[in-house]
Amino acid sequence: MQQVIAGTCRDPHAYLGMHNVEGVGVEVRVYDPTADRIVLTANGKTFEMEKIHPAGMFCVRFPRRKNHFNYTLEYHHGPDIFVSEDPYHFMPQIGEMDLYLFNQGEHRRVFDVMGAHVRRPGGVEGVGFTVWAPNAERVSVVGSFNCWDGRRHPMRLMGNSGIWELFIPGLRPGDLYKYEIRTKNGDLLTKLDPYAQQTELRPGNAGIVPQDSEFIWHDRKWLEKRSCSNVQEQPLNIYEVHLGSWGGPGLPERKSPDDPFPNYREIAHALADYVLKMGYTHVELLPICEHPLDQSWGYQVTGFYAPTSRFGTPEDFAYFVDHMHKNGIGVILDWVPAHFPKDAFCFGRFDGTALYEHADPRQGEQLDWGTYVFNYGRAEVRCFLLGSAFYWLDKFHVDGLRVDAVASMLYLDYSRKQGEWIPNKYGGNENLEAIDFLKHLNELTHKLYPGIMMVAEESTSWPGVSKPLYCGGLGFTFKWNMGWMHDTLDYFEKDPIYRIYHHGMLTFSLHYAYSENFVLPLSHDEVVHGKRSIIGRMPGDYESQFANLRALYVWMMTHPGKKLLFMGGEFAQMIEWNCNQSLDWLLLDYPKHKGMQSMLADLNRFYKETPSLWNNDFSPAGFQWIDGGNVQQSIVSYVRWDKEKKVPYLVILNLTPAVPEDFRIGVPLPGKWQEVFNSDRHEYGGTGILNWDPVETEDIAAHGQAQSIRIGKLPWLSGIVLKYCGK
Repeated sequence: MQQVIAGTCRDPHAYLGMHNVEGVGVEVRVYDPTADRIVLTANGKTFEMEKIHPAGMFCVRFPRRKNHFNYTLEYHHGPDIFVSEDPYHFMPQIGEMDLYLFNQGEHRRVFDVMGAHVRRPGGVEGVGFTVWAPNAERVSVVGSFNCWDGRRHPMRLMGNSGIWELFIPGLRPGDLYKYEIRTKNGDLLTKLDPYAQQTELRPGNAGIVPQDSEFIWHDRKWLEKRSCSNVQEQPLNIYEVHLGSWGGPGLPERKSPDDPFPNYREIAHALADYVLKMGYTHVELLPICEHPLDQSWGYQVTGFYAPTSRFGTPEDFAYFVDHMHKNGIGVILDWVPAHFPKDAFCFGRFDGTALYEHADPRQGEQLDWGTYVFNYGRAEVRCFLLGSAFYWLDKFHVDGLRVDAVASMLYLDYSRKQGEWIPNKYGGNENLEAIDFLKHLNELTHKLYPGIMMVAEESTSWPGVSKPLYCGGLGFTFKWNMGWMHDTLDYFEKDPIYRIYHHGMLTFSLHYAYSENFVLPLSHDEVVHGKRSIIGRMPGDYESQFANLRALYVWMMTHPGKKLLFMGGEFAQMIEWNCNQSLDWLLLDYPKHKGMQSMLADLNRFYKETPSLWNNDFSPAGFQWIDGGNVQQSIVSYVRWDKEKKVPYLVILNLTPAVPEDFRIGVPLPGKWQEVFNSDRHEYGGTGILNWDPVETEDIAAHGQAQSIRIGKLPWLSGIVLKYCGK
């Protein structure tokens, strides 16, 4: 009794609730430090409980009873009366196998066990709470239902598992809750549930008991098709979106500053319509896991299982994914397992010790970002992160995860000076535990959810990031090609008169294009922090900037690798991205921006309809240089081949303002070649130098080919594509 009152009891069920007492019979003990009186009701009879300790311990005895029986409690707090079953009259709601799998780091559905869930033991409805805090002295559930008083609902520790459990009858979906944790040194911490599946709208940070009903999905055909397809041999053209600042056409205007965010359902309809219009295959969302600060873009995650409340409920987000799938659009989520913030309500020093993170700051802190680093060597931490990945793939049917900051996970000395990191057991700088975690993550996600993609944002030369585990790789489906992105943007920033000296910067990417399964990203990171917008990087006058950008997009869409473009780039957003305001959609009132959007829509559709541009992306057989060394004219030309080697497409990029006439170029097959795309069309804002008439090959050798064609005029700062039409 003294331990319960003092808040140091690790097994309150051993004292509270109903117990057989030798020589006494059955005894019921209830602790409520704020109750004036408590009345027990059983079989229609009421029994006033005796207050046996002034701190709030109540008791009633049944000398003639030997067997346990059902009862309810009537709590009197002044004029307020609350009736419920006794939380300490229920068996544990978590099984031995669940405990074992969790402690081994191998629970495949940990999200169904940990956290808060509606339960119905013996037909009594309430909420079961489960949390991992192995070094705590005491853990209590606190919430609006008990006035946030940690004395009233202490949890029981389940053996040596480190897991605390409590079923509280009478609670319902929508109730707010947190955990109050008493540390070994007596401090009281109030923490958000790491497994919370719904949280308050910021600035609140309590968990919310989630709904018990399952969302009714309508995407069975999409999932069946996904599971049977090879995503590496499919068109993949990703529109990267920050939900809070997209603000695109079709969204209703916000009615007041107090309601700054649209709902997931509103966004679903507007965004799906726009993506269909533009011809993208997937959307990739900047992190929608709960995070405390709007301006963080979502990368400081505090809720690894909770869609941010800014845009609605988990059911609203499920509707978003379902609507996208019904419209044939895939959904990829940005996922951040590399680090987490130090906010006091979060899970740093969760039970008073370094639980999810390393204690030593040389291992446990990411200095650049002011965050904690996960301890991947701890089985329960691996289970937490694996469970988060499975949760989004399972409960929300998402089509893939883009794993943020993989490089910071792989290297112990990432962004650290000598003496600021601890070598691994072999003396190296590789984070062996993180490597094992990533391999296991990719192995299980691909096995459990066929057809999904795992995409690594990894910026170093680590070998085999997107190669299978059996080849010694990390097992990702794709890797972002940061080298292509940097070299391409650096090249296009050059004034065309100087490009002659930097030609290799453009062509170098083909030397390593097949070392990984690459995605070519022009992401949010390239339009922030003083880097300017993509159009803002282009040299020259107004006309030249747009012409350069159109050519850049042709280079991107015809280069081996899948594609990603951040929102706003499709209509040449002029200023850097600002997460606190909508994109500048008013620019579409201006012809150049409208033309850029039109070109991107046509180019996206052309890409999607042309297997030569995607079904052989990761084999050298899918690409053939015609002339990659025309340094003097800054012209590059190459052929993209489909897997069957039947329909080649010739791409020519003219990256200076000159307009070569009677331009001769070698081609791999004799017959007719037809121009099927030209970035210089008037509709795109160009000058209209076109070559629409088919051209016949001549038996004039050029560029190592036995035959060649002659193009009347090659448009300035442009990209054109010609299709082989046979003999």
